[in-house]
Amino acid sequence: MKKIALVGAAFAFPFLALAQTVNSIQDLASFIINLINNVATPLIFALAFIVFIWGIFQYFILGGHDDSKKKLGRSLMIWGIVGFALMLSVWGLVHILTGTLNLNNTQQLPQPVQQVHG
Repeated sequence: MKKIALVGAAFAFPFLALAQTVNSIQDLASFIINLINNVATPLIFALAFIVFIWGIFQYFILGGHDDSKKKLGRSLMIWGIVGFALMLSVWGLVHILTGTLNLNNTQQLPQPVQQVHG
């Protein structure tokens, strides 16, 4: 568990350094949402996929005639699917939050006024 915390902290240090340039609450919220969308979501989707694939491997290949390995494989597949469903829900909530609070990173520049000569 300590190794996981150490690796997580090592990945978080660059983002903490970027957090020092945050000027407003909206910038902070946008930074957190981008961190969730660009780092956490793909990482957890990948972990859920790996757990699901490992469950398939346990159930079909290693499980053969061993019911305990089949049971373990089935539970890993279920947890992988639960992970997918949970991450889709979180991802959807983040997009709802982004749209509601207008935290999209696309900035629309004002268009110059064109004079009509006539």
